Amino acid sequence: MNPNTVKEFFALLPGTLDAEAAEDLDVVYQFDLSGAQGGQYILTIREGACQVTAGLHEDPHVSLSMAGEDCIKILKGQLSGPAVAMSGRLKISGDIGLAMQLKALFPTLG
Repeated sequence: MNPNTVKEFFALLPGTLDAEAAEDLDVVYQFDLSGAQGGQYILTIREGACQVTAGLHEDPHVSLSMAGEDCIKILKGQLSGPAVAMSGRLKISGDIGLAMQLKALFPTLG
């Protein structure tokens, strides 16, 4: 798996979800990405399944705002999410615990 654009990456996410780790979740993640790889994506995890749609959700559980290029690097394991957050390049609002849980939900990434 080697997606080169944010759009390709989000298209692959449903197939990489760890259904066992997600079985008790009912959560909405909002990705607000800027720059050349920018866009808005809604990641919904419910009953062990993942769905990705483009756009803005009116009331997500957690929102992650960053450059699209940083998003790809974090998800591929080339950048540390916490390090990017500490530097101010990643802004998280809502349930930070859910943001930290993303890596466990998609263990085959990066």
